[in-house]
Amino acid sequence: MNRLSSPLLKTLLVTLTVFGGLPAATAAAPAAAPAVKADPARGGALYDAGDPARGLPACVSCHGAAGNSSIVANPKLSGQFASYTHKQLVDFTTPNRQQPIMTTYAKMLTDAEKKDIAAWLAAQAHKPGAAKNKDTVELGRKIYRGGIAERGVAACASCHGANASGIPAQYPRLAGQHQDYTTAQLEAFKSGTRANSPQMTTLSQRMSTAEMRAVADYIAGLR
Repeated sequence: MNRLSSPLLKTLLVTLTVFGGLPAATAAAPAAAPAVKADPARGGALYDAGDPARGLPACVSCHGAAGNSSIVANPKLSGQFASYTHKQLVDFTTPNRQQPIMTTYAKMLTDAEKKDIAAWLAAQAHKPGAAKNKDTVELGRKIYRGGIAERGVAACASCHGANASGIPAQYPRLAGQHQDYTTAQLEAFKSGTRANSPQMTTLSQRMSTAEMRAVADYIAGLR
């Protein structure tokens, strides 16, 4: 029998190494962990009763039954996209969105619990609000729908939708939100005390307080 030439032998060894080792390498690859599905029922229980054993208060005490807050300084959460609510709960545990009460409680929740609460809130019926200042509602409408071109303020509707219903996983639902809360968030973006949206920081810095209030009032009346 003739010996294999050296180049041919090297080629054969490389081929066996590459293709012979492929099944073993594939078998060794770890299986992807299955996605954990949110449990709205558990989220609703935490929202309504908290967890006294951990000192976790009920969300309902501040945000109202089914997420329909009656306290103007606290946001309505009902009907909000689960992905957005979850992101905010996560952001409260970071330097980008610090708020003494929410930061404390968000850090007490596991990520699964954050998702559970967010999923439950997304399924709750949203109670509408109403605009209150007839003298500024037209200014609010113009800014919301057309922006302020001379200052580079984009129309709010371009991201949040014509009726402020938002875009899932990107921009929150704003329709019916309390005027005081929306104004406070715009001012927080402007001052830098809330820093979890570069777009909102830029836009709010180009708006006056009067313009913010007008837009917030207009948004409160959208459905």
